[in-house]
This record gives sequence, C-alpha cells and structure tokens, in this order.
Amino acid sequence: MTIPDQPPDARALITQLAQTDRLTELLNRGIGPAPEGKYRHWETIRRMKAPGGIRPEEFWVAQKMARLGMKRNIPTFVCAEGRPFSYTLPDPLLLYLHELDRRIGGTIRVPEPLTRETGQRFIQMSIMEEAITSSQLEGAATTRRVAKEMIRTGRKPLTTGERMILNNYRAMRNIRQQTEVPLTVALIEDVHATLTEGVSSEPITYREPGDGIGVYDNVTNTLLHLPPPAGETPERLRALCAFVNAAEHTHFMHPVVKAIILHFWFAYVHPFQDGNGRTARALFYWYLLKQDFWIAEYVSISRILKKAPARYAKSFLYSETDDNDLTYFILSQMKVLLRSVEDLFAYMSAKSEEIQSVSELLSPGAGFNHRQRALLSHALRHPRTVYTIESHLNSHGVSYQTARTDVLTLAEKGLLSKSRLGRAFVFIPVDDLAERLRGRT
Repeated sequence: MTIPDQPPDARALITQLAQTDRLTELLNRGIGPAPEGKYRHWETIRRMKAPGGIRPEEFWVAQKMARLGMKRNIPTFVCAEGRPFSYTLPDPLLLYLHELDRRIGGTIRVPEPLTRETGQRFIQMSIMEEAITSSQLEGAATTRRVAKEMIRTGRKPLTTGERMILNNYRAMRNIRQQTEVPLTVALIEDVHATLTEGVSSEPITYREPGDGIGVYDNVTNTLLHLPPPAGETPERLRALCAFVNAAEHTHFMHPVVKAIILHFWFAYVHPFQDGNGRTARALFYWYLLKQDFWIAEYVSISRILKKAPARYAKSFLYSETDDNDLTYFILSQMKVLLRSVEDLFAYMSAKSEEIQSVSELLSPGAGFNHRQRALLSHALRHPRTVYTIESHLNSHGVSYQTARTDVLTLAEKGLLSKSRLGRAFVFIPVDDLAERLRGRT
C-alpha cells in the first residue's frame, strides 16, 4: 500500500477561480459533498472523468466547498501540526445511521433465537469471534477452530497467537462489566494490560521518544502513519478521555459516530508499543455498550475488517491526507458495522432453523432447554465432537452447576456417551443420535 496523493489546496483553487466567472459556474452546478452517494478522495477524483466536462481540480473544489458548509470541528483533537480534525454528515452517512437505528430499534423484530433466554449464547459466540479475528488482524497465527476449542475447553494457550486470543477474549468480557464508569487513562491501561499479558515483556509499554514505532505496510515496509511525538501521549490521552466523557458537544454527535471517532483517535495517538489496534477496537465496543447499543454485544467488526484490511488502512490515510477529514473513516466503519449486523441476523436465522429442526425431533414434553437443544443441534452436524462441562459453560456463559446439569442430563437420557479423560468427564454424541431423538417423538 502507498500513501494517497496529497490533494491540491482547495482554498488556493477557490481564490484562483474566484477571479473569473468559473467559480460561479461551478456553484450553479449544485455539486454536493458526495456526488452520486460517494464521498471521494482526491486520489479517486484525479483519475476519473468528471461530469459535465469540468476538470478534476474543479470537481474537487466544488466538493470541498459543499463539505466546508457542513464541517464539524473537534477542537480538542488536533494532528501533530496542531490542526483540528473534523467530519461532515453527507447523505450516505445519514443513510447508514438511519439504517443502523432502524435495524436495532426496539420495534424491529429479530430472529427467534435472540431472546433473553438464548441471547447469552450469542454474546459468548460473538465475544469469541471478535477475540479471534481481532488478534488475527494483529498477527495471531491460529485457526478459528483451534482458538474456539481452547476457549471452550479452558486449556492453557500453547503459542503466542493463542495467548493473544485468550487475552482478547478476557478483555472483551471485562469491558462488559465496566460500562457504568467514565473513560480514564487507568481504564485504558487496564484494557491494554489484559490484552498484552504474557505477550509483551512489560504489562504497560508506552512509546518512547525516538523508538521509531509507527504503522507500516506489511508487504513494502512503507511507513503509513507516524504517530504524534511520544512526549505528547499523556496529554492526548487525557483529551481523549475528556471528549468521550463529555455529555454535550458544540453540536449533536450520534453515539456511533462518537464511538468511531474514539476508535480513530486512539489509533492515531498510537500510545503503546504494541496492542494499539486491539485496544482501539475494545474501546469502540466499550463505548457502544455504554451508550446502550445492545447490538454491539452480538457483532464482530474485526471479522469484516479481516476480509479487507486495506480498506481500513486506506480510509485512515484518506482522513489524514485530506485536511484531517474523519468522514472517510467514519463512512468506512459504518459500512463494516452494518455488514456485521446483516451477518448477525443471517446467522441467527440459520441457527433458528437448526434449533427448530432439533425441536421437531423432540416431543413438547421432553424437557430439553435451549442450551441442550443447541448442543444437540451441533452434535447432529458434528458427530465426532468431544464436549465437556467447561466447554458447555463457556459456550453459554452459565454457571458450572447449570452446565453440569445440562450435560449430565443428556448423558442420562442416552444421547451423549460419558467417559473419563484424566480427572475430567468428557461426552461424545452416541452413534445413533438422530434415531434416538426420533424415537422420543
């Protein structure tokens, strides 16, 4: 990846065009901040054929003038040169926010599995998914299957990658318990320490002057982002906390937009030697949960980011190179969040069908709860899976006694075979599970 071209000075071009009638002609065209619903950077505009036969520079100027009219500054968030970051609210962003609000609103019906009874299972699965993919984005070389097996069985991590994932899992669980407290540097340090325990040599490792730490392209080793001087880190983190904790700003700020700005701000400051990306994403989730965006407990943005990491980096660089305009990054993250929500609903619908298929094999009076039906559904699709009380506990977020009762009951009914492995019990589906279930109807 290369750093995008620096856009031409829009103010200088406006001054130049104002000396002729050309500026008036451009204004009369009514070009908005995001023509055709696309918030374009100069890197795209300079290569495209502008509409109406105007030059790319003129098309750029017209867009910039429209954006200036809706610019919203964040005075306390400034770049290394002291210029504030800002963002706009073009129609595409308003549409994304409306769609997100519509999908998560209380009047919207969600697939059957997402109820008070079954929701905890989906939360557990989401936390595991985010922990795994967020760590994989940072280089954890472990498969999803092995990582989930480690978390569910409670075994100790065997590699650095597994340690990163387990740390991320613990951090994601911990932040759910801290949504009533304000953001502080101490809280940030606590999240970071959990994420890097056993991975970094020190529990909290801030950048130091002259250490050369930045964000580099993994292929070309090109420096993509040079953080502000390390000596400014304490002041910048305090400013970030004040911004997050403020109940009001000079303008209304949608909570999701504010969460995305928090994500960008932390990544821009890049305060630590390691674990900045994982910490930024954890804080993003923390703030959404703090603002009662319940859907945040069920989605994984890292899974979407992992599919196209270059888009994330490019949106970050677009914001840096175009007058600190955060709109590029906000739009990109909104797309990721909406995609995560869509995938969640599709996944829940599929799970609903699976559970329903198992329910059809059971008589209404059989007495199996939703956790047992979920295990049976999984066992029918994965007949060689080995289950333990701890794996069942970790899959559903219940107490040890509840998990023990669930699994032992299935064994007593002849649906799981129980044996010992060391000091622990293990359970495997019986060979004729489907037939035995049909025999209960």
